[in-house]
Amino acid sequence: MFQLFADSPEYEARRKRDFAPPKITISEIHAAVPQHLFEKSTSRALYYVLRDVLFSVAFYQAATHIDPVARMLASHGIRRFAVHTLRWSMWCLYWWWESITLAGWWCLGHEAGHGTLSPYKWVNNTIGYILHTFLLVPYFSWRSTHHAHHKATNSVERDENYVPRTRTDCGLPPASRAQPLDYHEVFEETPIYTLVRMIAMQLLGWQSYLLGNTLGSPMYPPGTNHFWPSSPLFKPDERDSVIMSNIGLGTMMFFLGTYIHVAGLGSFVKYYFVPYLLANHWIVMLTFLHHSDPTTPHYRNKEWTWLRGAIATVDRPLLGGLGRFFLHNVSHDHIAHHIFSNIPFYNQPQVTEILKDLLKEDYNYDSTNSFRALYRSFTQCCFIEDEGDIVFYKNRDGITQRVLKTD
Repeated sequence: MFQLFADSPEYEARRKRDFAPPKITISEIHAAVPQHLFEKSTSRALYYVLRDVLFSVAFYQAATHIDPVARMLASHGIRRFAVHTLRWSMWCLYWWWESITLAGWWCLGHEAGHGTLSPYKWVNNTIGYILHTFLLVPYFSWRSTHHAHHKATNSVERDENYVPRTRTDCGLPPASRAQPLDYHEVFEETPIYTLVRMIAMQLLGWQSYLLGNTLGSPMYPPGTNHFWPSSPLFKPDERDSVIMSNIGLGTMMFFLGTYIHVAGLGSFVKYYFVPYLLANHWIVMLTFLHHSDPTTPHYRNKEWTWLRGAIATVDRPLLGGLGRFFLHNVSHDHIAHHIFSNIPFYNQPQVTEILKDLLKEDYNYDSTNSFRALYRSFTQCCFIEDEGDIVFYKNRDGITQRVLKTD
């Protein structure tokens, strides 16, 4: 039981080990990965899409029986408390399973954006557009910024997502004269306030990023978002695809509005909105934990390379077997995905095994319970220093969990 609240042996070993940038080259990695792993199968991809859609429909159909069964039990004299307990337990069960399934839709749309579902571009874009639009994600718009993220992963100056804020950004005095009280005034929070902020990030962080570039790159001006065609996030030749994304979202919102008109607001909230919010939770959780960890470095331009940035991500067994099945290996094999984003997700476990042998101590794996890891990163990944070519997050006391090798 207490293991749920403990850091994993891998994390502890990495934290205690002084850091030196990986020396391996991209040519060494490419030479070790068989070419057949790059092959894409349209039929196999369609199987996964159909499977996820059928699971989602099955959970939805099962949920339509919850309230009628509750009413039937009440009419047979079952105690009201027991009926309500059973009813809301069943709704919670539906929300859990449906949200994980919808997060899987997002993962498949993400794979489509990388072109790994099919060798045909139009198949990838059609699948990705439909799946992401159902989840109110602007497919082409986010695909653009996500590709930019892959080109500059863990670069302090150029990454697109979860870019660390610096000492200056946080309004802290220089390290040479900062006192413990200075850090506590900025970062000290009550446990309840921390919990509220975490819940807000988990449920609304995805929309906040799309709408206002929250935790995105500070190189963009205030008001930057994924919906305005002339946004600085996009190149001029991408504006038509941004408009296409917006048309899809408008169409989906029209259908949702029609559903509310026909079935009622309560049905909309129970069947779609709650699973939608919880799916966003899984999306934020997995993406945040990929790139926000006290033991992984961020690089400034002098030391950053594409491969170093890709290796500085973390593989996690998020939701265990459920994560492999429903989230399509997105957390289990994330380092492999960053190095080979053109390999289909169902082949990535084999790539991960190859990378483990090649990277050895440079392979970042963490079996810490993912909710414990989420809290740890949320409370310890506070800021980075204004200077330094290789930097680690500092916590609320201004302390890093890892240091550079002095040589």
